Amino acid sequence: MSQPTDDMTRVSDLQDRVANLMRILEVTRFLNQTLNLEMQLQMIQEVATELTRTEAASIFLRDSKTDELFFLSATGKAADGEAGERLRRIPVPIDGSIAGWVVKTGEPAMVNDVKSDARHYGQADAETQFVTRSILAVPLIRRGKIIGAIEVLNKPESQPFTEDDLSLLTTLAAQAAVSIENARLFEHSDLVSEVVHELRTPMTSIIGYSKMLAMPGIPEQNKAQFAETINREANRLGKMVNDFLDWARLEAGRVRFAHEPVDICQLVRDTVLVIEPQAQERGIDIQQTIPVDALTVLGDEARLKQVFLNLASNGIKYNRDKGQLEFVVRRAGDRVSVSARDTGMGIPKESLDRLFQRFYRVPGTENVVRGTGLGLSIAKSLVEAHGGKVDVQSVVGEGTTFTITLPLAAPQ
Repeated sequence: MSQPTDDMTRVSDLQDRVANLMRILEVTRFLNQTLNLEMQLQMIQEVATELTRTEAASIFLRDSKTDELFFLSATGKAADGEAGERLRRIPVPIDGSIAGWVVKTGEPAMVNDVKSDARHYGQADAETQFVTRSILAVPLIRRGKIIGAIEVLNKPESQPFTEDDLSLLTTLAAQAAVSIENARLFEHSDLVSEVVHELRTPMTSIIGYSKMLAMPGIPEQNKAQFAETINREANRLGKMVNDFLDWARLEAGRVRFAHEPVDICQLVRDTVLVIEPQAQERGIDIQQTIPVDALTVLGDEARLKQVFLNLASNGIKYNRDKGQLEFVVRRAGDRVSVSARDTGMGIPKESLDRLFQRFYRVPGTENVVRGTGLGLSIAKSLVEAHGGKVDVQSVVGEGTTFTITLPLAAPQ
């Protein structure tokens, strides 16, 4: 009768392993969405203690100029109150500490009784009033360079650390090292850091889920979910790359525009046809007020359609379920205007002036809608290249209206 029990144990262990790996992927996505080092450290340590079921965690970083090692932060009891503040400033010797040994050798250390290990640096406990019983430490390695170490402290009820604990902490450390180093390198971020930061998120998902897909014993249902995620993130990555290329070409003045008659009325109708399925999924009603007669501009039809699709897509993504999206096309003297009005969350007044800046995302929308923060910047550049302009009006809680005006073509 032991065979079924053994099989159930193996299945349970596999499920736990998958759950832990998915948790690491989830955390990695969070780490890649911020260059705030303090937020990264807090999340890394919380997850390290969660995965290894320990009391606390500490991160040590190596100063590349002085080669000194410092406590950078800590969680659990070691971070409570004033002691936690002192902990952030404690230098730790490279020679004479477990973390220093790990950083120096690049090897992990599993110490189930620190009293019996001469490498333990007891001064940290004395200054923080934290009693360390056991330590598991692994190096933080980025491109072959050891930048620090992460420790987890004290398994419950004096339990020993296991190989699973080591494997999970090592996997987390590999992801953490990338994020920590990028946050440090790009503390004063520029265009390159923003591009890398944005591309890294879907790449992390693709790499992580493809590795999990190759694991033995994964249920078919999970494999299908992983494959779907890989496909979705690959498509998103492709769109992001196209956005970056478009933006870079526009900034460099290297985009060639066609100069041909374009019926704006028909172009808006075509745009609505494209985005209608997306709107129907969320029950959003699309309304159109478009003149029967053509309103013609001279320009690049593909680029103008790109602009309208961007506004239409935003009007759906940031809308409420069962909301409305209304397009109004009208003639205004020698110009044509196209308005797209949604009934979504609206944009705070303080964000309106920054809305068309590259990579800008309205605070609070990062986790609601994914994107590069380049769509509106590209749209504005394309409209201005056609001699037009873009205006936006918004009321928080009621919705947003984007209006594009373009010069009409002179009568033939």
